[in-house]
Amino acid sequence: MPGMETTAPSARERILATAHDLFYRDGIRATGVDRLIAESGVAKLTFYRHFASKDDLVRAFLGHRHERWMAWFVDALGRHGAGQGTGLQPLLDALEEWFRDPAFRGCAFINSVVEVGASLQGAADMARRHKQEMEQVIAELLPPGPQRMARAQAVGVALDGAIVRAQMGDVEGALAALRALL
Repeated sequence: MPGMETTAPSARERILATAHDLFYRDGIRATGVDRLIAESGVAKLTFYRHFASKDDLVRAFLGHRHERWMAWFVDALGRHGAGQGTGLQPLLDALEEWFRDPAFRGCAFINSVVEVGASLQGAADMARRHKQEMEQVIAELLPPGPQRMARAQAVGVALDGAIVRAQMGDVEGALAALRALL
C-alpha cells in the first residue's frame, strides 16, 4: 500500500519459512542444510547463528507449523459455521478444504514422527501436544457432557486415519469414511 513501509523478513524468518515449505513438501531427511541455506538466501554462518543444528531447526519448524496450522484450523472451522456445540459438519468441511489444497502433504506432525520421531528428542512430544490442542478445538464443537473430551479424542484418531488416507491419494474415500463415522 502506498505510504506503508514493509520490512523484509529477518534471516531467521527466511530460514524458518524455507524449512517449513521444504520439510512439509519434501520431508525432513530429504532436505539438507546446504539446500536450506541456498534457498533461504543466507550464509552458512548466519544459518548456524540462528539454528545450532538441523535438529534445532526441525523443532522450530514443528513449533511454527503448529501455530500456523492451528490458526488456519480455527479460522477454517469458523468460515464453515463452527460454534460451541454446533456439531462436526464444519470440521468435515474444513478438512475437505485442506485435503483438496494442491500443497496438501498430510499432517506435518505424523510425517515428522514417522521420519524422525525416535531420533529427534522432543518431536513426538510436540506432535502429541499438537494433537491434544486440535482435540480441544474439536471438543468445543461437541455438545457438553462427561464424554465430550473422550469423543473429541476418538474424532482426533479418526481424523489422523483420514489424513493418512487422503495423503495416499484417496481424498474421496477419506471424506466418505469420515462422514459415515462422524
